[in-house]
Amino acid sequence: MEKVFILKGLDCPNCSAKIEKEVGELEGITSSTVNLMKQTLTITLDEDRARTITPIIESIVHTHEPDVEVQEQSEASPGCSEENENTRNRIIRLAAGAILYAIIMVLHSFYSFTGMTYLAGLIAAYFILGYDVLWQALRNITHGRIFDEHFLMSISTIGAFGIGEYPEAVAVMLFYQIGEWFQDLAVDRSRHSIAGLMDIRPDVAHIRQDGKEITVAPDTIAIGSTIIVHPGERIPLDGQVTSGSSLLDTRALTGESVPRRVHSGDTALSGCIAKDGVIEIKVSRTFGESTASKIIDLVQNAASRKAPTERFITRFCRYYTPFVVFSALLLGLVPPLFFGGLWADWLIRSFIFLVISCPCALVISIPLTFFSGIGAASRKGILVKGSNYLEALTQLGTVVFDKTGTLTKGVFRVTAIDSTDNFSKDTVLHLAALAESQSRHPIAQSIRQAWKNPIDTTTLSDYQELSGLGICVVYRGKKILAGNETLLHQKHITFTPSPAAGTKVYIAYGGSYAGCLHITDEIKEDSRQAIQGLKDAGVSQTVMLTGDAEDIGRTVSQKLGLDTYYAQLLPQDKVDRLEELDAHKQIGKKLAFVGDGINDAPVLARADVGIAMGGLGSDAAIEAADVVLMTDEPSKLVTAIRVARATKGIAWQNIVLALGIKGLLLILGALGMATMWEAVFGDVGVMILAVLNSMRALRA
Repeated sequence: MEKVFILKGLDCPNCSAKIEKEVGELEGITSSTVNLMKQTLTITLDEDRARTITPIIESIVHTHEPDVEVQEQSEASPGCSEENENTRNRIIRLAAGAILYAIIMVLHSFYSFTGMTYLAGLIAAYFILGYDVLWQALRNITHGRIFDEHFLMSISTIGAFGIGEYPEAVAVMLFYQIGEWFQDLAVDRSRHSIAGLMDIRPDVAHIRQDGKEITVAPDTIAIGSTIIVHPGERIPLDGQVTSGSSLLDTRALTGESVPRRVHSGDTALSGCIAKDGVIEIKVSRTFGESTASKIIDLVQNAASRKAPTERFITRFCRYYTPFVVFSALLLGLVPPLFFGGLWADWLIRSFIFLVISCPCALVISIPLTFFSGIGAASRKGILVKGSNYLEALTQLGTVVFDKTGTLTKGVFRVTAIDSTDNFSKDTVLHLAALAESQSRHPIAQSIRQAWKNPIDTTTLSDYQELSGLGICVVYRGKKILAGNETLLHQKHITFTPSPAAGTKVYIAYGGSYAGCLHITDEIKEDSRQAIQGLKDAGVSQTVMLTGDAEDIGRTVSQKLGLDTYYAQLLPQDKVDRLEELDAHKQIGKKLAFVGDGINDAPVLARADVGIAMGGLGSDAAIEAADVVLMTDEPSKLVTAIRVARATKGIAWQNIVLALGIKGLLLILGALGMATMWEAVFGDVGVMILAVLNSMRALRA
């Protein structure tokens, strides 16, 4: 079973990772995931552990974050006023400690304020500023968790007091707390930025009842009901427009600035804003299953899937912190014991070494960078299910495309009809429309549109959809076959294949060949631009897989400049071809498959990165893909790669910045060439610079 806990006030990426790891190691728990954006802990556990697990989880959370409130989701409340009060109290405490410290230092500088009163004042300021750090370090030690930032700050500042560096000890704690506050502020702003971006679910909906328009909660509206949307309002539920016309602003879903007009019969998706005109919509999905709800859930949960760079930093810091603690210990003991150095001098160097070594800049900025990158992608209509997939986009070497609906518009038209002497063209079209009457394929829709007349499905029986071949159905006691050449060959129908290029649907009735429908599908305007953009981005191989005939595949491939193509593929053949391509891809590179997310679910799942094109409103696309491009533009994939590379670049800038500056200052500190003030910059200053750099990913 699954349980979800709300962790109110959780803002530390490092603590989140520790809580996730320790809860996941508990007996009876099979999975543990902390979502920093939603401030939730989701666990999967045995039913017999459900009743006793809550206090254990509370204990683990409070070991790392004493002020975080733990509640099961069912009993949790928003608690915004409580969070605001905690923030206010924290600011008051920091201000009080800073003011007291400043007054004492001014008195010391101008009025020779010294002695026990001076020391007592500094100790008071120190405890106002750092009592929570000291308490957390003590709690962690009693639980066997020693090597973390609380321990480093506590031992270095207490040590500074021990060697007479009183002002420096208070200053280190003051600036550490300012840095921690700045970190929480940055995470909170990033969270609210993404949450604001995803605030696309209206709280109310309008329906007509007893001749009057009333306002109700969207989650109370059933499928089949009719809602009314006025100009300036967001559409609360997915459905079909039944009355009226309006210009829809789709930016929140697709990232596109150009509105689109909807009329009666068109699909309207939740989250869009009606700009002009009142429309009535027949609801097709419940509130929880609406497009807006699914997008929000997808983006919010993306933070739980961590990139390899994030996981590397977590593992690195697990070994880095104890290493620098023991190095500081050796630095403080070995020289005075064996080389005759002054104890006070080497102890100061040791404490400076500890302050500089705090890994806050890394454990905070790297998750925040990927967090912001996912938000930046969503602003452009690109939904990435996790930072692991965002990082994988930077390593693409092979991109494989489906054809219909991906590189082409998937909007088909019947452009010509061939018929034999025994059948008229109208009869061939009628037979094709009957055969395709129950299919949802775009080609079937084009045939029904070409027929235009009502179709009497009561005259049909024994409907069969033959994968990769076509359709067989009985009409008035005789079989209609509608499909490709292979279908007619398998059914031993004598016919002459059409030499014309393009998509062809062959029709047979009662064992006799009736004729052939020629159907065209246009290439999307930006498909060629997308292929060229991928090549410019360093993608070495672009491939198309299609079930269409060889001549169609060749024509589309040549027009777009693809490296290779494979035609006349059945659905299972696509998986086989993809596995062949995957086996021969470059070492260290990833393979992506781009499809419509409905018919290509097996291939999407098999690829390193499954990308759904035009996934707007498609359940299958959102479920099967790792990345969803919310418009029908293949060029969005190039944008996704650019955002991913910018995000990873910022992450590595922070790694180089933090390790470079810290490494230099650690050497200077060990040589006695760095003061406690440089140490403060090496810790808090570097962390602030890294966090500021991370926020750039929101604008990638």
